[in-house]
Amino acid sequence: MKYALTNHWPEYLMEAAGLGLFMVSAGLFGTLLEYPNSPLHLAMPSPLVRRILMGLAMGLTAIGLIYYPWGQQSGAHYNPAVTLTFLRLGKVGPWDAAFYVLAQFVGGVVGVLLVAGLLRASFARPPVQYVATLPGPSGVAIAFIAEAVISGLLMATVLVSSNSARLMPFTGAFAGVLLFLYITFEAPLSGMSINPARTVASAVPARLWTSLWVYFLAPPLGMLMAAEAYLAVGGHAAVHCAKLNHMTARRCIFCGSGTQQRSPSSLEQPDAPPGIQEGA
Repeated sequence: MKYALTNHWPEYLMEAAGLGLFMVSAGLFGTLLEYPNSPLHLAMPSPLVRRILMGLAMGLTAIGLIYYPWGQQSGAHYNPAVTLTFLRLGKVGPWDAAFYVLAQFVGGVVGVLLVAGLLRASFARPPVQYVATLPGPSGVAIAFIAEAVISGLLMATVLVSSNSARLMPFTGAFAGVLLFLYITFEAPLSGMSINPARTVASAVPARLWTSLWVYFLAPPLGMLMAAEAYLAVGGHAAVHCAKLNHMTARRCIFCGSGTQQRSPSSLEQPDAPPGIQEGA
């Protein structure tokens, strides 16, 4: 624990800042689009159009955070379900996983509180209500299934793309596109969380604990199932690192590489382990 905290604390802070900034973006755009007196809300009466714009905003936010230098260094998990899945895959140490998860929860709450302090009642009152994630009219069971499915699809996409030298540079873009699609089409079912820390970040100030178990169980379950399927096909050797993008000069606390970018010649094999040094 001491070694992890002493040597890896910058990555923990980056994870906290990443989810915090994501929640700031969600809070600001959510209020602009859903607060009844907002000019954008008044100009766009269609909920679908507003979800499209929200999905676009959050997809671009996620892409920016993943490719930002802090995301390049921490691995851009920003989600306890992602971190725990990589722990299961043996790519994250137990103490790093614990501190990542703690940082993600704290960062998310701080981000929501910053927006609450800035926007006050327009952010706190329904229908915005701290951009809380709640089951839709279809019920809790449908919300649980939907969360598990979209979380599994996201993790499957991350594993396939991040472990391919050809696709790895686009992993963040793939994740952003999925978020756009999820918010646009799946949000009416579950509120579109895929992230326990994201849900708690809104639930704490809103004091909304409705079906919180759904968002604690379904995303990790979906991602772990996707990881097990990936292992069944390719084995443990097919998972190279816990970073979404290893094409970076930033250090990697998971495999000890990343101090220098790989040369183009090192990527001649399309599916060669990207950015992994001996002993990873």
